[in-house]
Amino acid sequence: MESQCGPRGAGETAGPAGRDVRWVYQPVEVDLGDGTWALGRISGWWQDAAGRQWCRLRVGRSGQPACWQRFDPARVLLLPVSGL
Repeated sequence: MESQCGPRGAGETAGPAGRDVRWVYQPVEVDLGDGTWALGRISGWWQDAAGRQWCRLRVGRSGQPACWQRFDPARVLLLPVSGL
């Protein structure tokens, strides 16, 4: 999954401008890649100039701050916010 958490290298796109972000509270489950899943939260959505969807994702108990990552529905499962 492409990420923009750390320093940007040459040729990487800049992050979203504040006006382009749709701020949300969206609980998710994240595939950690080793057969385990963890709860997390998406706090913002953004679409880049190429039409790719990005989310500001934080994985619970990871100790890492939230960062922008390209949204991958195979790896990040959206959970209901309310009701079933």
